[in-house]
Amino acid sequence: MLSRQREIETLDVEVVGRRQVIDALRAAAEEQAERIVSEKAALSALRVEVTGLQHKHHALQVESVRLTEQTQRLTQRGEQIAAELAEIAEQMSAEAGHREEAAANLARFGEEAGGFARELETALELHRRAQAELDQQREIAQQAERELQEAVFQAKTSSNKIAEVERTIAAAGDAIERLRQTLATEEEALSRLDESPWQSQLQIALSLRGTKEQALAQARDALEATEAQLKEVEQERMAAEQKLGPLRDRINEVKLKEQEARINEEQYAQQLAEAGADEAALAQALEKGTRSGSLQSEINRLNEEIRSLGAVNLAALEELEAARERKTYLDAQFADLTSAMATLEDAIRRIDRETRERLQSTFDEVNAHFATMFPALFGGGNAKLLLTGEEILDCGIQVIAQPPGKKNSSIHLLSGGEKALTAMALVFSIFKLNPAPFCMLDEVDAPLDDHNTGRFCELVKKMAEHSQFVFISHNKITMELANQLLGITMQEPGVSRVVAVDIEAAMKLTEEAA
Repeated sequence: MLSRQREIETLDVEVVGRRQVIDALRAAAEEQAERIVSEKAALSALRVEVTGLQHKHHALQVESVRLTEQTQRLTQRGEQIAAELAEIAEQMSAEAGHREEAAANLARFGEEAGGFARELETALELHRRAQAELDQQREIAQQAERELQEAVFQAKTSSNKIAEVERTIAAAGDAIERLRQTLATEEEALSRLDESPWQSQLQIALSLRGTKEQALAQARDALEATEAQLKEVEQERMAAEQKLGPLRDRINEVKLKEQEARINEEQYAQQLAEAGADEAALAQALEKGTRSGSLQSEINRLNEEIRSLGAVNLAALEELEAARERKTYLDAQFADLTSAMATLEDAIRRIDRETRERLQSTFDEVNAHFATMFPALFGGGNAKLLLTGEEILDCGIQVIAQPPGKKNSSIHLLSGGEKALTAMALVFSIFKLNPAPFCMLDEVDAPLDDHNTGRFCELVKKMAEHSQFVFISHNKITMELANQLLGITMQEPGVSRVVAVDIEAAMKLTEEAA
């Protein structure tokens, strides 16, 4: 008994020691669990930070690519400008080769200046004659135009008279035709009358006939007079047409002479322009009776001024004009490119702004639905969506879920069933944003227990009021929710059959059988 008592005491001491060890281990385990939770939270924060750094790295890569492309474009543009500058330099160097030719041309122009002076005097005289002839022909043309307008007015007046006479003839013909029809009708009625009882009516009809015949005669006289007037008007029209023929020929002749005089004037003006003459100065010189001696002294003075100018590149003006046109073309291209770049940048900014607004609006709406769907599926708790960066176009989305009785944590720390319910809440939140006519679910209830499956079925039943749900499931609770069941059976090996069951019809049959 004493040994048993000592053994019991020893065991009690050992039990107390073991309990202390267990308590110490439990405390260490709890501390370790808390440390694990904190480490997981820190790991989640690090993951969020890594995700943000990855997005920033991606943005920097995009900016680097854009700057590289811009550098390439600027390099290509610089090469193009360098090539154009080289071309302009070649053109400027080619100008030196034209100076000797310009000097020879100046000498030749000095020799031809005397001949040009005589030709200018002759050209001015011809120009004055052509101008006088042109003025005379213009006066003739204006007179012919006035006569033509008067003849056209007379022709229009005659045409109006002819139309009026034709209308009068047509009206008279209609009146005659009506009188003839009336007379024929009365004669026919008269032939059907009995002479003895209708003697008085016969007298009235005869008097009426006389009146109608008199009116018919007057209408015929008016018709003959109108026809005579029509013949007279037609003769006037033919006479006007005969007068118009010579007038048209005369106008055409005057126009030809005017055109010839204008061509001569242009030729003389072109000759004066090619010679570089001042028409006003030449006209004054001719009026003052300038002689060849004064012209020769003027030519000598001009030659001295030309020699004092030195070597002149006559093609420099054309080359300068070509260079200006080239510069204008390049400036226009640069302006077009600048405008196009500004337009594209404005379009990109507008698209980015509208995309940000739409993404933010959609994100806020989905987040609101998610905050409602999550408690409905979990029976409490809360959840939300967070952007992992400041730029909504590049950042990611983090799902923060807090089931009932648990700390707020990332979705990665949830169990399989909790992840499935959270995913359902998110999918249904997005689906609620723009509901489709039907929705198909493939074994989404597989990781759920019966309690959570019931909540899932309640949510589907509520959303089925607006959309049709088709789901694949092996869960009996989910099957009870369906109105129609389709199953695949294999009563014989290798032979499968489709079995369809209408739940409502089956319930009615069951009630009737009961």
